[in-house]
Amino acid sequence: MEFKMKDGGFLVDLPYGELHVSGDEQYGFRPYQLMVSSIAVCSGGVLRKILQKKRLTVKDMHIHTKVERNEQEANRLEKIHLHYIIKGENLPEKHVEQAMELARKNCPMVQSVINSIEVTESYEIVE
Repeated sequence: MEFKMKDGGFLVDLPYGELHVSGDEQYGFRPYQLMVSSIAVCSGGVLRKILQKKRLTVKDMHIHTKVERNEQEANRLEKIHLHYIIKGENLPEKHVEQAMELARKNCPMVQSVINSIEVTESYEIVE
């Protein structure tokens, strides 16, 4: 990827489109938003694939995030909590919990930050 400077931030051209990144939301996505998004979506995508391999039907999934930052240390990300709301039929909690453990171990984004950002998860199943 090649990032090009622009007023208020940077721009990168990707196959899906342009990505504008800036510390000011007026000019693009903020870096912390992209990091949280990467972790949440990677983890959710891996979880979805694992549930599908278990032949469990997931009709919909939402991921709510809660982020804690440390203002004393450059406003760094300290904790990210992912709360999955999984809609489906006949989703045994035991299978969802096992799938969440596997997703955590197999999500490249979670594994990339595991020693620097605390990532926790919870879930609820709705029908």
